[in-house]
Amino acid sequence: MSIKKAYVSTSSGQIHYSFTEGEGVPIICFHQTASSSRSFHKLMEVGDIKNPFFAFDTPGFGNSFDPKGMPKFEEFASWLMEAINSLGINHFHALGHHTGAAICVEIAKSYTDKVLSMILVGPFPLTPEEREEFRPMFSKPIEPNKDGSYLIETWDYLRKLGADNDLQTHHEELIDHVRAYYSRYQTYSAVWDYDFTTPYKNVTCPILIMAADDDVLYPYLDRSKKLNSKAEFVESFGANYEPTLDSVNMSSQISKFLSSHSL
Repeated sequence: MSIKKAYVSTSSGQIHYSFTEGEGVPIICFHQTASSSRSFHKLMEVGDIKNPFFAFDTPGFGNSFDPKGMPKFEEFASWLMEAINSLGINHFHALGHHTGAAICVEIAKSYTDKVLSMILVGPFPLTPEEREEFRPMFSKPIEPNKDGSYLIETWDYLRKLGADNDLQTHHEELIDHVRAYYSRYQTYSAVWDYDFTTPYKNVTCPILIMAADDDVLYPYLDRSKKLNSKAEFVESFGANYEPTLDSVNMSSQISKFLSSHSL
């Protein structure tokens, strides 16, 4: 699949996206913090799925605009929905990884008629207390400093999350995380304030959930299955980088999921 890139304007700035042409209902991809749309490129290139793909850089990441202040989580979803509407996409399958999974849920809550299905990699139906436990671990910015040690600190942070399973992935994630060092703080602050659980329980479209057993959010998969009877589970691999490191398996599982529901 040939991946193309473009920008779309929103009320707050330009959003960058990658896309492939195809047939049928588009699959819209939302990445984890602090990756970018590039994290879906391998999945888009596999070729098992014939649907068009659109992968957006969330504001503050990749080549999209940088939000001002401390936006609420709902604002990130709103900006991305503006981009989708501007492209004239009326119905789509929503694919979200970690933070992107919450964006899927928020969009599905507000635009029920547009989201035909959700594929969630690392959903996180956390209690308020659990969100507070995560907050200090993933919210502190790794800021630039004169001796450049922040680069090694970021490299080691990514290694602990499993990016070192593939050197190119590790390198690309370093670039994305260094670019988004402050946006990472902005977005995670919004994520831990966001109640994923309530809208997730109320989603009525078909749902496919997955996470590698060494993904930090794997412990919440059983809860995700129990909270929504629509949720189907499949095995995945690749630590916290499943769309890149497990792209062939993910492509096959998504294709089966869409076919089984005639979507």
